Amino acid sequence: MELGSGKVAVVTGAGSGIGLALANGFASAGCSVVLADVQDDALAAAADEVGAHGVETLALKVDVSKREEVEALAATTVERFGGVHVVCNNAGVVGAGDPWLGPIEGWEWVMGVNFWGVVHGIRAFLPHLVMSGGGHIVNTASMAGLYPGLAGPYDASKHAVVAVSENLYNSMQAAQMPVGVSCLCPGWVKTGIVDSDRNWPAELGELPPRDIAQEIQIGHVRRAIDEGMQPSAVASLVLDAVRDDRYWVIPHGDWLEIALERWHRVAERQNPEPPEEFPGMPPRSEMIAQMMEAMAHAMGDGAG
Repeated sequence: MELGSGKVAVVTGAGSGIGLALANGFASAGCSVVLADVQDDALAAAADEVGAHGVETLALKVDVSKREEVEALAATTVERFGGVHVVCNNAGVVGAGDPWLGPIEGWEWVMGVNFWGVVHGIRAFLPHLVMSGGGHIVNTASMAGLYPGLAGPYDASKHAVVAVSENLYNSMQAAQMPVGVSCLCPGWVKTGIVDSDRNWPAELGELPPRDIAQEIQIGHVRRAIDEGMQPSAVASLVLDAVRDDRYWVIPHGDWLEIALERWHRVAERQNPEPPEEFPGMPPRSEMIAQMMEAMAHAMGDGAG
């Protein structure tokens, strides 16, 4: 679809990272932009930055895990601009606490934002996209949606986003609806998502602590993210996909190699086996050794 003056783009998680880059990208193309985020200060700063492109903007605090708030976002967008043409369901978090032994609230938070946020966004905006004459939905998944191995709740939520997106695409094609769908599956991108627990909802109680192994892993993840692709480069690929009506947006080709290897193992009915070399990370054996050493050290301190 053509982007420019008269088109309205909505971006969730627009306060930072890929979301902010998407908002800037649509604004630079001449679109009016609606920015939604759960963090007040980041949202205000993002609105000022995006507004500097000279386009009309609207900033709304929205918790995408709550259906009524996303429905209100859609209603307010249409009331303000008369329609909507692009919806980026981008808000995401990485989770908190041990997924197997920690509080279940860790799962509820991740699935609420990453999965239900996408479902709420699709259901709230799809009728308006059709009534506006057609449009495009972009769902932010992750390479973790094509290859599990980072964290249980996060991987599960992103696999679900990939599945929902492909089902939506097929439904729109079968019904010959004028709505395109893109699924964004990035690898490491230079964002603040590793610190997403800054927005842990108070209603879920105390923030679950990380254990020693998680602290070591998150340190390596943080370094990989710091060295990752710039969000603006990812946003540029997304805008191209919207213009070209292209479904897959996969900025990191090296991740596809391990995803394909996993599917070869599936086809051969082999048990799962994580790769020794994970893109952007130290060898798996090295990380395991670090975790074992740290746990042994902690146990020694406790015994003392």
